[in-house]
This record gives sequence, structure tokens and C-alpha cells, in this order.
Amino acid sequence: MARPDRLLRLLQALRMLPAPVTAARLAQETGVSVRSIYRDIDSLRAAGAEIGGERGFGYCLVEDGTLPPQMFSRIEVEALALGLAEVRHIGDPALAAAAASVLAKVSATLPQVRQQQVLNAVSQVYRGEQAFAALPDMQVIREACWREEALKISYTDSQGQQTEREIWPLAIVYLDRSLMLLSWCCLRQAFRMFRADRVSATTATGASFRPQRVGLLRTYIAEMQAAKRD
Repeated sequence: MARPDRLLRLLQALRMLPAPVTAARLAQETGVSVRSIYRDIDSLRAAGAEIGGERGFGYCLVEDGTLPPQMFSRIEVEALALGLAEVRHIGDPALAAAAASVLAKVSATLPQVRQQQVLNAVSQVYRGEQAFAALPDMQVIREACWREEALKISYTDSQGQQTEREIWPLAIVYLDRSLMLLSWCCLRQAFRMFRADRVSATTATGASFRPQRVGLLRTYIAEMQAAKRD
């Protein structure tokens, strides 16, 4: 494999694989030796790619400024337009505005032929109604997830009983017709999926759970995988 092609393949592996990704895993993905991976990482860094990590730990792509617009294929343009159109229909005003902004920014960087393909994408989304109701507390919830900080919430369960909870919000999950908040419930000391439309009030506490977040997500994923096998 020619070296430029190998470097592009290495960049794509860094984009796609869960970080941090080890040199051994990168070597397997690109079909070269671990020693070559170390040299290629140094070359990419010298060319301007911001790659975090080090030998013996793993690597991650911190900021990818090496992807030229013309590398988007026609089908990738279709996927981009379709995905962002879907986001605009989910009912979250902030995300809808962000999706429109992203599409405009990306389109502006594309060659003219690709800009036309964005405007005339054959993959379209048409919905008679929004997938989810607009919820006033979504921005507070989203920011708590970003900052990895605990929330106090008022929650009404399926029996109509209201409780006050302190939770560690881990992820916002979009199901077919329900918007869920995957959390660690401090009251129950267990994972819980809270329906976002049943959260009547949220208060940011400022208390960080950052050291526990990655471990909790790994545990949750392991529990889900074990449940599928049973």
C-alpha cells in the first residue's frame, strides 16, 4: 500500500474506532506493523493532525483538520442531508437549529457540484408531526450530560406518583416514540431510564460525577449485552 493511502487509512481508523485506540489495533486495521504506526502517527502530527495519546496507552484524534471537502462521496452527502433532516424533525428546537446550522456550514465548504447535491438530495424526510414534544428542561439536561454533573429532578412514574431524585445523567436516548434519559439514580443506586416528558422540574447541582461516568457506561453496556445472551 502506498504511504499516502496508508496515512489516509490510518486517519480514518482514528476517526472510526473508539478512543483511545492502541497502536496494535491500528496496525491490525491498516495492515502494517506497530513500528510503522508509530512512524505514521509522527508523520500525521508533523502534517498538522492533532492526535492525542502516546505509546503504550493509545491514540485519539483530537481535531481533524485534514479532511478536504472533496472527500465526501455522493452517498456520504446523501447520508449527511438525511441525518440532519431527521434531527430537524425530532421536536427539540435547539437541536433543530443546530442541525440547520451544521448543514449550512458544511455545504459552504463543499465544491459547487457537492453543494448542488446537498440541495437536491434524493433522500428526504417528511413527517406529519414532530417525533417528540418540545421539552423546556432539555437544555439543562443536555448541559448536565456535557458537564458530567448531577441533576435534581421531579419525576412522575407510570402510576402517577411523583418523586424527587438526584441522578447522574449519562446519555439522552431517542427511542421510536419516547425520549429517555439514561441515568444512575442515586436514590435507587441503580441504572434507570427516565422518560423525559415525565420530568417536571430540573435543578443543576454543580456536583461532578466525571470520574465515574466512563465506568458506569461500561457497566451498563456489559449488563445490556449479558441480558441479550440470557
